Amino acid sequence: MAQESVYYSINKDVGLHDTSLLKRALDSLPGVTSVSINKEQGSIVVDYDSTGVSQREIAEKIKILGYPIEHS
Repeated sequence: MAQESVYYSINKDVGLHDTSLLKRALDSLPGVTSVSINKEQGSIVVDYDSTGVSQREIAEKIKILGYPIEHS
């Protein structure tokens, strides 16, 4: 198991509904072990097992949900 973390800045306001939508969508990816979203700072931290999912797949999921991101 190769545990890693990736940090993203979101260029869009994240409301309460959006937070739970993002969390559920990212949690559904194979290999994602935890998702932390800071609405005030507009950041997402995803802990994941890199044998199950890649940073690219995580970023694509966030973009598909309509959130422009910057990789930190």
